[in-house]
Amino acid sequence: MKKFLLSLFTGLHSLSLLAQGNLTDSGTFIIHKNQQPIGKEKFRVYKTSEGTRYTVEFKYVDRGSPVSLTDTLLFNAAMEPVAFRIRGGTSRFTTVNDSAQFRNQTVFARVGDSSFSFPLKKYSFPIAGYAPATAQMLLVNYWTQQGKPATVNTIPFGSVKLMLDGYDTLEWQGKKEIFTRYVIKGLIWGNEMLWTDATGMLACLITNDAEGDKQEMMSERWLPLLPEFIVRAAVRGSRLFREETGLSFNKQESIAIAGCTLIDVAGGRSLPDMTILLEKGRISRIGKSSSVKIPAHTRTIDGRGKFVVPGLWDMHAHFSQPEWGPAYLAAGVTTVRDCGNEFGYINALQQTIDAGLGVGPQILKAGIIDGKGPFALGIIQADAVPEAVAAVRRYHEYGFVQIKIYSSVKPSVVKAICDEAHRLGMTVTGHIPMGMTIRQGIDSGMDMVNHIQYVLQVMKRNSEGAIDTSDAANKALFRFLHDHHTVIDPTLGVYEMAYRSLKDNIADIEPAFSTLPAPLKPLFVNMGTTDELQIQNGKKFMEAAKKTVNALYNNGVTIVAGTDMDFPGYSLYRELELYVESGMSPAAALRSATLVPAQVMKQDRLSGSLQTGKNADLVILDANPLENIKNIRKVKHVIRSGVLYDPDALHRLAGFTKP
Repeated sequence: MKKFLLSLFTGLHSLSLLAQGNLTDSGTFIIHKNQQPIGKEKFRVYKTSEGTRYTVEFKYVDRGSPVSLTDTLLFNAAMEPVAFRIRGGTSRFTTVNDSAQFRNQTVFARVGDSSFSFPLKKYSFPIAGYAPATAQMLLVNYWTQQGKPATVNTIPFGSVKLMLDGYDTLEWQGKKEIFTRYVIKGLIWGNEMLWTDATGMLACLITNDAEGDKQEMMSERWLPLLPEFIVRAAVRGSRLFREETGLSFNKQESIAIAGCTLIDVAGGRSLPDMTILLEKGRISRIGKSSSVKIPAHTRTIDGRGKFVVPGLWDMHAHFSQPEWGPAYLAAGVTTVRDCGNEFGYINALQQTIDAGLGVGPQILKAGIIDGKGPFALGIIQADAVPEAVAAVRRYHEYGFVQIKIYSSVKPSVVKAICDEAHRLGMTVTGHIPMGMTIRQGIDSGMDMVNHIQYVLQVMKRNSEGAIDTSDAANKALFRFLHDHHTVIDPTLGVYEMAYRSLKDNIADIEPAFSTLPAPLKPLFVNMGTTDELQIQNGKKFMEAAKKTVNALYNNGVTIVAGTDMDFPGYSLYRELELYVESGMSPAAALRSATLVPAQVMKQDRLSGSLQTGKNADLVILDANPLENIKNIRKVKHVIRSGVLYDPDALHRLAGFTKP
């Protein structure tokens, strides 16, 4: 049967998609990654004997890696889809090879090497992920033509919801141009924003690629308007949460948590039978329950059997879409350091959240600066000292507290960036640029370093390639890092995912995997390798990385927990679990995500521990994380700036399902 279906499908495919026709239209969209133009998508429209055929070529280069795919869609005379084929790369690490044919109310589909058939449902459209933009434009056209149904089934899998969300008027060459704004939900994780111009042609698509990074597709005609569309996507996307639910996210209450066990992160101890009073977004009093009088009209939470920890910090976030906000809060993350984002996007998103119009944690911004070249990331690039200094000053003017140096910055420019940042009271973190070592980066003024790989690169190894952390040369490196007060966010979880065997159950890494939004599951399930040599090399890397993290900690080097994305919110739990596997105590691991990041970011006067006068940012757990770090996953309530949140409700906002 399978061979029959495949044979039938192949024959139909060759007849439909390859039919000759007359070229009637074409267009080009510029593909952007973090606002940097990296490639083009070109489409052509042909009239054929069978209907209308769209052919799409999608190509870009991301940090030196070429990515390309082709997509062909065939529509009948009524502009209803009857066949499609998409093949190629959707990111540096992911590919797609899907095709389908609609015939006699049956879909004959092929995904990779698997072929199958199923009944054609009403309102069905062939599309596979965020790319290409042409397919999304045609999806909107189809939805409109079909009378705007509540749901459109996507072939080969899934379904999406579309919404006509309003109109935006933008200034263009001295005139006011009106663009129609749509929201697409379910094609990728979260909401995509799409605008069409007065002709119905796609003007802009704000989305995220298969790596989770910001991606934009812009019509060549409207290209100068991209910065404005980015800001509007940030604000509108964040505000949608309140409008979709009708919930209030900015009501501060007087709250008492009575009879709880307070986790003293500084001392690494549990304090039983405590009562915590919260008023006007601050901790107003902490004491033994017998000595704390709860004022009238105070909302009281029964804390018996509960454990209260400070709000968690993720020190390596990339807040690439509004859905990260409720996902972070649901996991108890009340502060993030955003390690490089689009300038206008992160500013607008932060302002929306801070104004109570969006949902999310406190955001501390680290502005990214890269050098020019084939591996550059983002549009803020500097190869000379004057432009580097100007970039630092611009970030400072807009409230960034830190600069992030990326991989292509010239060594000669690093010191100038650090000097100017320090003059303005900012700190500097980042990658160690190509051509430099971690010692050189720190000697140039870098205060912090992202990723454990930059430590491992300079460590001495024995004849078998293994690292001995007690070796004199390695201990000298640890002393150097300690004496320079260097801060490391190891991001162990990122490497664990990259090197994991695809034969292993992903729930071993993320127990709540089944609750993830449906569009995210395939990305993570397919992240890893089947190559045995890579798997073994990965195990050696992780062993060395964990051993080094423990050695750094034991030698007094500051470790802060950061995730570099992965499972939204949940990845911070895994990062802490890996620190404990490395040899750190649960108390030390917990400090790396609470008090220590608050200290290094100069926020410990208001954050990082549970003390009178500090911000009312805290997490109520059902079990003690000092006994088992995995208990950090058992979140009952989250309070951010005195606002009480239900984690289940937040997860629903972000598209997660209940366990």
